[in-house]
Amino acid sequence: MELSAPVHNTPPEGPLLPQEEAAFQALEALGISYDRVSGAPADTMEKCAEVSKVLGVSICKNLFLCNRQKTQFYLLVMGPDKPFHTKDLSHQIGSARLSFAPEELLWELLHCTPGSATVLGLVHDTAHQVRLLMDREIYESAYMSCHPCICTSSLKLKTSDILRKFLPHTGHEVTVVDL
Repeated sequence: MELSAPVHNTPPEGPLLPQEEAAFQALEALGISYDRVSGAPADTMEKCAEVSKVLGVSICKNLFLCNRQKTQFYLLVMGPDKPFHTKDLSHQIGSARLSFAPEELLWELLHCTPGSATVLGLVHDTAHQVRLLMDREIYESAYMSCHPCICTSSLKLKTSDILRKFLPHTGHEVTVVDL
Protein backbone atom coordinates (compact mmCIF):
# COMPACT_ATOMS: atom_id res chain seq x y z
CA MET A 1 0.00 0.00 0.00
CA GLU A 2 1.34 3.38 -0.91
CA LEU A 3 1.73 5.86 1.91
CA SER A 4 -0.23 8.41 -0.11
CA ALA A 5 -3.38 6.27 -0.01
CA PRO A 6 -6.40 8.51 0.58
CA VAL A 7 -8.30 8.25 3.84
CA HIS A 8 -12.10 7.91 3.57
CA ASN A 9 -14.93 7.81 6.10
CA THR A 10 -17.33 5.80 3.95
CA PRO A 11 -17.36 2.20 2.67
CA PRO A 12 -15.49 1.44 -0.56
CA GLU A 13 -17.44 2.16 -3.73
CA GLY A 14 -18.75 -0.69 -5.85
CA PRO A 15 -19.83 -4.17 -4.87
CA LEU A 16 -18.57 -5.50 -1.53
CA LEU A 17 -18.15 -9.05 -0.35
CA PRO A 18 -21.08 -10.09 1.89
CA GLN A 19 -18.96 -10.24 5.06
CA GLU A 20 -17.48 -6.81 4.29
CA GLU A 21 -20.90 -5.33 3.59
CA ALA A 22 -22.22 -6.72 6.90
CA ALA A 23 -19.35 -5.05 8.80
CA PHE A 24 -19.99 -1.65 7.20
CA GLN A 25 -23.76 -1.99 7.67
CA ALA A 26 -23.29 -2.68 11.38
CA LEU A 27 -21.02 0.35 11.78
CA GLU A 28 -23.53 2.57 9.97
CA ALA A 29 -26.53 1.24 11.92
CA LEU A 30 -24.70 1.87 15.20
CA GLY A 31 -23.51 5.35 14.23
CA ILE A 32 -19.85 4.38 14.49
CA SER A 33 -17.58 6.65 12.48
CA TYR A 34 -14.23 5.51 11.12
CA ASP A 35 -11.34 6.40 8.87
CA ARG A 36 -10.67 3.89 6.08
CA VAL A 37 -7.84 3.18 3.69
CA SER A 38 -8.13 0.58 0.95
CA GLY A 39 -5.70 -0.96 -1.46
CA ALA A 40 -3.62 -4.09 -1.86
CA PRO A 41 -4.26 -6.79 0.77
CA ALA A 42 -2.70 -5.94 4.14
CA ASP A 43 -2.57 -9.59 5.17
CA THR A 44 0.73 -9.56 7.08
CA MET A 45 1.86 -7.42 9.99
CA GLU A 46 4.58 -5.93 7.76
CA LYS A 47 1.98 -4.71 5.26
CA CYS A 48 -0.22 -3.51 8.12
CA ALA A 49 2.68 -1.35 9.37
CA GLU A 50 2.46 0.68 6.15
CA VAL A 51 -1.29 1.13 6.62
CA SER A 52 -0.70 2.14 10.24
CA LYS A 53 1.41 5.07 9.05
CA VAL A 54 -1.46 6.33 6.90
CA LEU A 55 -4.16 5.89 9.57
CA GLY A 56 -2.02 7.15 12.43
CA VAL A 57 -2.78 4.12 14.62
CA SER A 58 -1.29 0.64 14.75
CA ILE A 59 -3.28 -2.10 13.07
CA CYS A 60 -4.19 -4.63 15.75
CA LYS A 61 -2.96 -8.18 15.50
CA ASN A 62 -6.00 -10.47 15.64
CA LEU A 63 -5.37 -14.13 16.41
CA PHE A 64 -8.10 -16.74 16.11
CA LEU A 65 -7.38 -19.42 18.70
CA CYS A 66 -8.94 -22.57 20.10
CA ASN A 67 -8.38 -25.14 22.80
CA ARG A 68 -6.93 -28.53 21.98
CA GLN A 69 -10.39 -30.12 21.59
CA LYS A 70 -11.57 -27.31 19.26
CA THR A 71 -14.58 -26.71 21.48
CA GLN A 72 -13.69 -23.22 22.73
CA PHE A 73 -12.77 -20.37 20.40
CA TYR A 74 -11.09 -17.06 21.09
CA LEU A 75 -10.33 -13.91 19.14
CA LEU A 76 -7.29 -12.23 20.66
CA VAL A 77 -6.86 -8.53 19.83
CA MET A 78 -3.39 -7.23 20.64
CA GLY A 79 -0.80 -4.70 19.55
CA PRO A 80 1.31 -5.57 16.53
CA ASP A 81 4.61 -5.75 18.40
CA LYS A 82 3.54 -7.64 21.50
CA PRO A 83 4.87 -11.16 21.95
CA PHE A 84 2.28 -13.90 22.26
CA HIS A 85 2.93 -16.77 24.66
CA THR A 86 0.16 -19.37 24.67
CA LYS A 87 1.07 -20.67 28.12
CA ASP A 88 0.68 -17.23 29.74
CA LEU A 89 -2.59 -16.49 27.98
CA SER A 90 -4.01 -19.96 28.68
CA HIS A 91 -3.32 -19.46 32.38
CA GLN A 92 -4.99 -16.01 32.43
CA ILE A 93 -8.21 -17.24 30.86
CA GLY A 94 -8.32 -20.62 32.58
CA SER A 95 -8.13 -22.63 29.39
CA ALA A 96 -6.21 -25.69 28.35
CA ARG A 97 -3.38 -25.17 25.91
CA LEU A 98 -4.32 -22.82 23.06
CA SER A 99 -3.36 -23.06 19.43
CA PHE A 100 -4.35 -21.42 16.18
CA ALA A 101 -7.83 -22.48 15.11
CA PRO A 102 -8.31 -24.05 11.67
CA GLU A 103 -8.97 -21.68 8.75
CA GLU A 104 -12.33 -23.29 8.01
CA LEU A 105 -13.53 -22.46 11.53
CA LEU A 106 -12.35 -18.86 11.14
CA TRP A 107 -14.59 -18.66 8.10
CA GLU A 108 -17.48 -20.59 9.66
CA LEU A 109 -17.60 -18.53 12.86
CA LEU A 110 -16.40 -15.04 11.84
CA HIS A 111 -16.68 -15.06 8.02
CA CYS A 112 -13.04 -14.02 7.76
CA THR A 113 -10.17 -15.46 5.77
CA PRO A 114 -6.60 -15.75 7.11
CA GLY A 115 -5.08 -12.29 7.42
CA SER A 116 -8.54 -10.74 7.84
CA ALA A 117 -9.54 -11.83 11.35
CA THR A 118 -11.19 -8.91 13.10
CA VAL A 119 -13.37 -7.87 16.00
CA LEU A 120 -15.92 -6.81 13.36
CA GLY A 121 -16.29 -10.49 12.43
CA LEU A 122 -18.17 -10.97 15.71
CA VAL A 123 -21.25 -9.62 13.93
CA HIS A 124 -21.38 -13.05 12.25
CA ASP A 125 -20.99 -15.02 15.50
CA THR A 126 -24.68 -15.00 16.38
CA ALA A 127 -24.33 -18.21 18.42
CA HIS A 128 -21.65 -16.54 20.59
CA GLN A 129 -19.12 -19.32 20.13
CA VAL A 130 -16.14 -16.94 20.09
CA ARG A 131 -14.84 -15.29 23.25
CA LEU A 132 -13.20 -11.91 22.69
CA LEU A 133 -9.86 -11.36 24.43
CA MET A 134 -8.32 -7.90 24.28
CA ASP A 135 -4.90 -6.90 25.50
CA ARG A 136 -5.18 -4.18 28.15
CA GLU A 137 -3.08 -1.79 26.05
CA ILE A 138 -5.62 -1.93 23.21
CA TYR A 139 -8.58 -1.90 25.60
CA GLU A 140 -7.35 1.31 27.22
CA SER A 141 -6.30 3.07 23.99
CA ALA A 142 -8.38 5.87 22.45
CA TYR A 143 -8.33 4.27 18.99
CA MET A 144 -7.91 0.84 17.51
CA SER A 145 -7.61 -0.35 13.95
CA CYS A 146 -8.82 -3.47 12.18
CA HIS A 147 -10.08 -4.84 8.89
CA PRO A 148 -13.79 -4.93 7.94
CA CYS A 149 -13.67 -8.75 7.46
CA ILE A 150 -11.46 -8.31 4.38
CA CYS A 151 -7.80 -7.26 4.37
CA THR A 152 -8.06 -4.90 1.39
CA SER A 153 -9.42 -2.21 3.73
CA SER A 154 -8.34 -1.10 7.18
CA LEU A 155 -10.30 1.03 9.61
CA LYS A 156 -9.41 3.37 12.47
CA LEU A 157 -12.18 3.33 15.08
CA LYS A 158 -12.71 4.76 18.55
CA THR A 159 -12.11 1.91 20.97
CA SER A 160 -14.99 3.19 23.09
CA ASP A 161 -17.35 2.75 20.10
CA ILE A 162 -16.32 -0.89 19.79
CA LEU A 163 -16.69 -1.47 23.54
CA ARG A 164 -19.90 0.51 24.15
CA LYS A 165 -21.78 0.18 20.86
CA PHE A 166 -20.51 -2.68 18.71
CA LEU A 167 -20.00 -5.40 21.32
CA PRO A 168 -23.38 -4.82 23.03
CA HIS A 169 -24.93 -5.02 19.53
CA THR A 170 -23.33 -8.41 18.87
CA GLY A 171 -23.92 -9.65 22.42
CA HIS A 172 -20.21 -10.24 23.08
CA GLU A 173 -18.27 -9.22 26.15
CA VAL A 174 -14.58 -8.57 26.30
CA THR A 175 -12.09 -10.28 28.58
CA VAL A 176 -9.11 -8.00 29.20
CA VAL A 177 -5.78 -9.81 29.32
CA ASP A 178 -2.24 -8.67 30.11
CA LEU A 179 0.27 -9.79 27.52
